[in-house]
Amino acid sequence: MSSHESETPWADIDSGVVRHAIAVEQLGSATITPNGEFEAGSNASFTLIYTAGLFGIDDSGSLRVCFRFASDQSNPQFDDPSGPNYTTVEASNGAVLQVRWDAKANVRPWDRTLWIKVVRGYLTEGDTITIRFGVTDQGGPGMRLQTFCEDTFEFRVLVDPIATFNFQPLPVQPMISIVPGAPERFVAVLPTRRRVNEEFALKLKGEDKWGNPSDKCDTHLTVEADGIIHGLPETVRLKPGRFKLEIPALTVSDPGRVAVRLLDEGGNIVASSNPLMVENTDLVHFWGDVHGQSEETIGTGSADQYFTFARELAFVDACAHQGNDFQITDEFWAELNALTAKHDMPGRFVALPGYEWSGNTSLGGDRNIFFPTDDRIIRRSSHALIDGGDTEGTDALTCQKLFEDLAKNQEWDVVMYAHCGGRYADISVAHDGRFEKSVEVHSSWGSFEWILHDAFKLGYRVGVVANSDGHKGRPGASYPGAGKFGAIGGLTCFLMDSLDRESLLDCMRKRRHYGSTGGANGRMIIDMEGSFSDTGTMYHDDPALFDKPAGTATTKALMGDIVHLPSGEMNLSVALETTSPIERVDIFNGVDLIETVRPYGDDDLGARLRVQWEGAEYRGRFREVIWDGSAEISGNTVTDSSAINFLNRDKTLDREGNVLSWKALTTGNSGGFELVLENAHDGTLKFDTPLIKFEKAIADIGLEDTLHDASGDLPRFVKVYRLPAENNHRSFRFTRKIDLKEAGDNPIYVRLTQEDGTRAWTSPIYVYR
Repeated sequence: MSSHESETPWADIDSGVVRHAIAVEQLGSATITPNGEFEAGSNASFTLIYTAGLFGIDDSGSLRVCFRFASDQSNPQFDDPSGPNYTTVEASNGAVLQVRWDAKANVRPWDRTLWIKVVRGYLTEGDTITIRFGVTDQGGPGMRLQTFCEDTFEFRVLVDPIATFNFQPLPVQPMISIVPGAPERFVAVLPTRRRVNEEFALKLKGEDKWGNPSDKCDTHLTVEADGIIHGLPETVRLKPGRFKLEIPALTVSDPGRVAVRLLDEGGNIVASSNPLMVENTDLVHFWGDVHGQSEETIGTGSADQYFTFARELAFVDACAHQGNDFQITDEFWAELNALTAKHDMPGRFVALPGYEWSGNTSLGGDRNIFFPTDDRIIRRSSHALIDGGDTEGTDALTCQKLFEDLAKNQEWDVVMYAHCGGRYADISVAHDGRFEKSVEVHSSWGSFEWILHDAFKLGYRVGVVANSDGHKGRPGASYPGAGKFGAIGGLTCFLMDSLDRESLLDCMRKRRHYGSTGGANGRMIIDMEGSFSDTGTMYHDDPALFDKPAGTATTKALMGDIVHLPSGEMNLSVALETTSPIERVDIFNGVDLIETVRPYGDDDLGARLRVQWEGAEYRGRFREVIWDGSAEISGNTVTDSSAINFLNRDKTLDREGNVLSWKALTTGNSGGFELVLENAHDGTLKFDTPLIKFEKAIADIGLEDTLHDASGDLPRFVKVYRLPAENNHRSFRFTRKIDLKEAGDNPIYVRLTQEDGTRAWTSPIYVYR
């Protein structure tokens, strides 16, 4: 029998130090039924039977069944037999068991824990504990599996048979395989900038409803192009058993914009590619996700699979593995370097060596470190999850020490990023612009524009990147699934002359890149150029940090450039080619919003309203803002509604007549909904969430935002505005005169927002007098 007593005190969790109390063959064994393949995100039921070994389990001994931190499967519950995820636990000999679920009750990455403690009686060799996950006997749907694929999904069993609080894993673990479902959508990817007559490929795949590439596609599609693409077939077939289709050796002979559409047999568009600009240019575009982890640290799937997915199924051009340093053994560091060497394919794919320095925030916080070669020293922030101390004297326990050691050893070819994951980088504690070239403003954890603003306030000159920090084994195509991650993983567009490590690192040092919030519509084209009425001096290396850096006389600058302009004026030219209609472009000078530019005006507005919430509670792990609430339109009729950035499928927007209700959260990013009304200006909008409530006359909602602010340390707000009845603007060009401040830096950058909720940020042009 079992009992569930949430108030019972539990001892501290396992320290993580492996003490081999008994031989592994004496720990017992476990089986899982059924086993085999199961669809990601589906409901299932399993019976796990643990059979006690020689020592049994003593009175107050325990059994743990653990799951990875990254898993977003549903949590077991023990109280509602007719509900989802109902779980029972029973000992074959009648021993009383105490059962508890705790998402943080074991050493990472196996921290999601079902904890079973023998509180009366004991187990003898051969006795069993039977755990039924997702019991359906009384009508429950079962347990929902994690939403992403994994060849070897473990129900990891650890045993404390002698009641010493020394948990040891079974030598053979019960496991299943989680595979993709049928395709719900199709994805078509082109490069975003190439030269005239330069070869490129069109890459196609189907994705299931959770974003997993599907090998269950079976369809013929018609291919249409905007513009002339040589070598493009009229039809394609996506076949069962294959995860992708690549059409190589395509070319465009005339400069201009091209794109591709895929149509089904009924003539319906099922996928539209990103735009591709073809022109004779020195720099072309390559896309990368250089921040994520595999199962050897806290992620999913092997590091080898990680790089393969990025190249073959996410269709990115560059990737790096960023494992937490305190989980990287010397053996795994050697393996990682061998893997980056193996997967680095100049001209096709760049695999950058590196790791994540993972010190506590008080010591500087998380930093991504990238090397040009596969033979560098790893300087760890601690040895929290690996045996042994700093035997070689290479540890850097603070971020400042890390910078000092890199400088002392003349490792000027190292590039670093500051980022926000669980721990966040506190760049006020430590920063060295000679190495740390950019800040990460978006990842699967959310959006963090505040770290860029911190840099401006501190006088730093940094670029902007976005990556996934993915833990689900899908670098470059990292979807939030159903877990705590609140956003799609980001992508960075690098402006480079060729695809190799040297060019990528040169681009990173020059900050010539922009980041987007990723996803299928995240590969937009942003060109930003500054022009000056007088001649200035352009630098790539910050003249405030380097002794006599090389400067070039110039009257123009690209994103990432640093320009000394003693006199004269600046004009900013922006050109956009987007995957979704353009909602707005915000121009910033540092933290100051200079202007919001839209490709439409008051005369274009119609009966479409947008309500958008945005923000984060806190800079650290518990940053989620809950926006669950409702809205009602009175004095008018809602004819249509749609959700914006409801990225977690467990979070829904529902409408009954004129009343909407939803469950939503943000982690620094934004979400919301759109309404189409019968009459453009009649009635009232009533909005109700725990954080913000208001009523607004529909007639008073216009082009400019109406802001309802509840900001704390970080922004938290709701804004309401009106959109055109129809917005077809996917190309947009404008020029603006920029009024420069006479003292200090002018970090000029733009933030693009598309109607589908996708955002992008450019690295700034830094202009100073």
